[in-house]
Amino acid sequence: MAKIIEKKDLRNRDQVFNDRAHAGRILAAMLMPYRETFSNPIVLAIPSGGVPVGKVISETLDMPFDLVIVRKIPIPYNTEAGFGSVSWDGEVELNNKLLSRLQLSDSEIESAVAEVRRELKRRMERFRGSKPFPVLKGRTVIAADDGLASGYTMLSAAGSIKKYSPARIIIAVPTASISAVELLSPHVDEIFCPNIKETMHFAVADAYQEWHDLSEQEVIRILER
Repeated sequence: MAKIIEKKDLRNRDQVFNDRAHAGRILAAMLMPYRETFSNPIVLAIPSGGVPVGKVISETLDMPFDLVIVRKIPIPYNTEAGFGSVSWDGEVELNNKLLSRLQLSDSEIESAVAEVRRELKRRMERFRGSKPFPVLKGRTVIAADDGLASGYTMLSAAGSIKKYSPARIIIAVPTASISAVELLSPHVDEIFCPNIKETMHFAVADAYQEWHDLSEQEVIRILER
């Protein structure tokens, strides 16, 4: 089970971060005392919202930065919500508990997964081009996002990262539902999350004073810095 590092005074609170960059600075400060225990660390951010968070962490702690591209599988009639996720190398994680309630047909599930695979290929070309994926063997990998609602997107990312034989997998997110933390805990080594929430209704945006969905152009500008 993962070691959970949080800020108890921020548990269950809303609007604790000015924006994603502010959240990244708080996470970097939480990670700093452990810096010397990391083996050849690298920060991998999930686009789009995880990019400004991960970039601040990498710059503050002077670590290499790259992307781990993962997408949720949207529910056909409610694309804001998802029933699982797919990572860049094809790793699929399904929320079977939710699927049992949705009663989607096999063809609907397969169609949704296929569409996400196509979108992942496009985003890989858009964000990474021909750049080779970094070597992760024996390294401490810090996977960053701007928050975890269900946790299945990060679970897919962690599953793919594990195939590359890292020394440790650390999740670094500003905010997360307690259910997402519990889902990920058996699969990673540490979870750094200052704002864990036990509330019945959870939204990543609730942790931020300034919030908007990042466009691809904004992500590319951050990557070009």
